[in-house]
Amino acid sequence: MTSELGTLLRAHREALSPEEVGLPRGARRRTPGLRRSELATLAEVSVEYLTRLEQGRDQHPSPEILGALADALRLPPDERFLLLRATKGSGGACSVDPPADSVRPPVRALLDRLEPSPAVLLNRLGDVLAATSGYRSLLAPFGMFDDDHPNLLRFVLTEPRARAAYPDWEHVADRQVAALRMESVPGDPHVAELAEALAVLAGAAFSDRFRAPLSARYRTGTERMRHPEAGDLRLDVETLALPDADGQRLVAYLPADAATSDALDRLAGRRPGALRAV
Repeated sequence: MTSELGTLLRAHREALSPEEVGLPRGARRRTPGLRRSELATLAEVSVEYLTRLEQGRDQHPSPEILGALADALRLPPDERFLLLRATKGSGGACSVDPPADSVRPPVRALLDRLEPSPAVLLNRLGDVLAATSGYRSLLAPFGMFDDDHPNLLRFVLTEPRARAAYPDWEHVADRQVAALRMESVPGDPHVAELAEALAVLAGAAFSDRFRAPLSARYRTGTERMRHPEAGDLRLDVETLALPDADGQRLVAYLPADAATSDALDRLAGRRPGALRAV
């Protein structure tokens, strides 16, 4: 039996070298990173208890123990949050509202102000609720909007043309699966339903990522695109969570260099700027 908490603890332990915590490596070390006994000593817990945590036989450590483990693992704040979140995920299905499917007028007005820059409004499942014409011009050639109910995660994982759109497809897929996991609460039945579908439709490309240790670093980054009209693009991604909406997030794509800025301007010049709801 495994758990998200156990997977995280083991991954962080194996990624931390003895030298980073002031321990000698020794000549006969075969374990990647820290030994379980070493982490237990640093966190002042028993090896037996740490074993239960890593194996998923105990998923509810006290805040004090979780803090001690985070200190011993030298975790930054975002990774500590993931540990805390993982302790909340073992209670089974819970009552969760359906994902939002409407757009508040102020948010629609904000998107309109962003024209013709690429920007999209997503709910927690990655459903596209609204998009600027600039965003549509980027992804429409690859089939993103062929579906009456487009979903960014499903597009990236199941549309073959997405791999042509993103030269760094593996990185983009990592970020989209991380967003699905981080933007929802543990036990969300709507996420579970989507995950079951993607496990069939995308296979290991989704399942392996869905089971992997979580990364909190998915809201920002730089993505490369290879567009049939605009050419090679480098886009800085910024994700803004909307506090008054159920799991909605606004994702804006900004040119990361002058060449991309010029290419987006040329692309926008051939298309009228107009916000479109989906």
